[in-house]
Amino acid sequence: MSAELTYFEDVAVGEELATPAITLTEAHVNLYRGLAGEPVEDPGAVPELLPLCLSTGLGWRVPRPPLAVTAFLSVEWDFLQPLRAGDTIYGASRAAMRRPLREGGIIIEDHEVVDQRGVVVQRGRFTFLVAKRPAADTPQKGAVSP
Repeated sequence: MSAELTYFEDVAVGEELATPAITLTEAHVNLYRGLAGEPVEDPGAVPELLPLCLSTGLGWRVPRPPLAVTAFLSVEWDFLQPLRAGDTIYGASRAAMRRPLREGGIIIEDHEVVDQRGVVVQRGRFTFLVAKRPAADTPQKGAVSP
């Protein structure tokens, strides 16, 4: 049994998706700092990478099956505004480009992290190598039928 996936052919340039929102808590901040080994300089400040991590994880809760990513090729990311514990964020993405290749294709997604005031606090671009839809159950060359 295979999980449902979104293949290269399923993605349209301009397609937009938004994740559910999450309120950043001190527990999120402390757990992240503990795992990352980051020192506590300002207890209420949210580490820069935490919103990117959470919004990427929330991407599993959009109303589309996950991309059939075969390789994560690059990320470009800008931190625009600081966040504090108590801020609420969500992720918004848009398929910016697609380029077909023989066995799959390149998908570039623009991604933003938006706070409760509608301010874009982080933004960037992900580049993925995404698989094409597998061929229907076709017999392999030289296969013997029962």
